[in-house]
Amino acid sequence: MGKTRAAITGVQGWVPEDRLTNFDLEKMVDTNDEWITSRTGIKERRILRTPGWATSDMCAEAVKGLLEKTGTKPGEIDLIIVATVTADMIFPDTANTVCDKVGAKNAFGFDVNAACSGFLFALTTGAQFIQNETYKKVIVVGADMMSSIIDYTDRNTCVIFGDGAGAVLLEARKDGTGIQDFVLRGDGTGRHVLHMKAGGSLHPATAETVANREHYAYQDGKRVFMHAVRGMVSTVEEVIRRNKMTAEDVDWLVPHQANMRIITSVAEHLHFPLEKVMLNIEKYGNTTAGTLPLCLWEYENKLKKGDNVVLTAFGGGFTWGSLYLKWAY
Repeated sequence: MGKTRAAITGVQGWVPEDRLTNFDLEKMVDTNDEWITSRTGIKERRILRTPGWATSDMCAEAVKGLLEKTGTKPGEIDLIIVATVTADMIFPDTANTVCDKVGAKNAFGFDVNAACSGFLFALTTGAQFIQNETYKKVIVVGADMMSSIIDYTDRNTCVIFGDGAGAVLLEARKDGTGIQDFVLRGDGTGRHVLHMKAGGSLHPATAETVANREHYAYQDGKRVFMHAVRGMVSTVEEVIRRNKMTAEDVDWLVPHQANMRIITSVAEHLHFPLEKVMLNIEKYGNTTAGTLPLCLWEYENKLKKGDNVVLTAFGGGFTWGSLYLKWAY
């Protein structure tokens, strides 16, 4: 038998029904469809407006769909990891809430906060429990309700982000499929460029922090662009080189859906054709930790067993990395 690897054996996404289009945003801030589309590639994004719902509810819907699709019972799940920056509460972990909402009574859960790289970091974490044969079934979710931390008077950020969730089931495979390799990186000096200033222990919530609008996501777009392209390109190149491949050997590149110009620049640097790049930014925008699993969900019917797939992301912190897997079904 071959080496035990953690393989994605199912994927499911969930997005809210409500759409916020570029034309809607024209009525809210000084912008227009042409400006947004040319700079981001986004036409619309989904916004969660269901009363009383939060990130855990989007996660739960994605997980329920995943369980049904894969014929898995909630009690069979050993662990649920949720990657998010928009947890329902500071504590407890959103993952624990998800376990409860989907009836995963035998599972424990925890959250991973690595911003837009969150799903990538959570996927590599979950994979360790599978390949070490500690657990048999692990679910990894990437989800964010970005509308809860976006300032809809700031045209530089409000046009970019949306809400959504995606989930994958990880199981052991010994047939050569599954996660082959990954490269993860971090640089804490980037915390000043992409962050939410208030709400943590450094700047606890006060009337002043609320009045100063410090509980919203902030980014220096130009600096993020430069670091994102450099980070994703370098780690994709490293993971390809380490596995003695070339760009031609990769069937699909799955980049974080941050900005179409970033995605295009990454593809050009890698000499990678856009027809082999998974894209859904036009209709969902940047769902932060949700973008990678939502891409896999939408392209699932185009994937074939044994396909070489490379995922890459860059997020606040800074955090970034790439992961290489062979599709398992």
